[in-house]
Amino acid sequence: MGQGAFLSFEGIDGSGKSTQARGLAAALRRDGHSVTLTREPGGSPGAEEIRRLVLEGEADRWSPQTELLLFTAARRDHLEKTIRPAIQRGEVVISDRFADSTRMYQGLTRGNLAAEVDALHELMIGVEPDLTFLIDIPPEAGLARATARAGAEMRFEGMGLEVQTLARNGFLALAAQEPARFRVIDGHRPEAEVSAEVYDIAQRWLAARG
Repeated sequence: MGQGAFLSFEGIDGSGKSTQARGLAAALRRDGHSVTLTREPGGSPGAEEIRRLVLEGEADRWSPQTELLLFTAARRDHLEKTIRPAIQRGEVVISDRFADSTRMYQGLTRGNLAAEVDALHELMIGVEPDLTFLIDIPPEAGLARATARAGAEMRFEGMGLEVQTLARNGFLALAAQEPARFRVIDGHRPEAEVSAEVYDIAQRWLAARG
């Protein structure tokens, strides 16, 4: 997908990944990189419309299967309209969530849909980030943070501690399976410490790419 780079941030709700994604984007821009900061679900006009459908409302608003289709549709639009064009321009794309979140929340915690998630990803997306930061935090701490910032987009937080625990364990297992792509960061520390580690890893990784 061109000469740019594609970085993603993953983690359970309340992990601080969104804050770290924003911080890294700002730091890389200060270094002179052209950066597109984006998010999922969302990141393009069509995908932002779908975001409201999947993140708001009651926890049982959608079946896991319908939810998977909605997330995949949003990701496809995001890929077409935002990610690919930015990478082809040579930019660093930083996405707050990508397909790994679907593997956890729809493929694992919402039912045994891993095969369907993988099949749809291969058929409709077919892209993985070059580098993924997994901001890891105990599920109790993450859920407490997430519920403290209560707003309209609380559907997944409303699914409770069990879902967040399953997602956290799933993320760690996936990171262990793909060590070349993942960097696991201890997010249960002061924000500045986490930011410093993320920036150091990203800077060294980008330099190694030339």
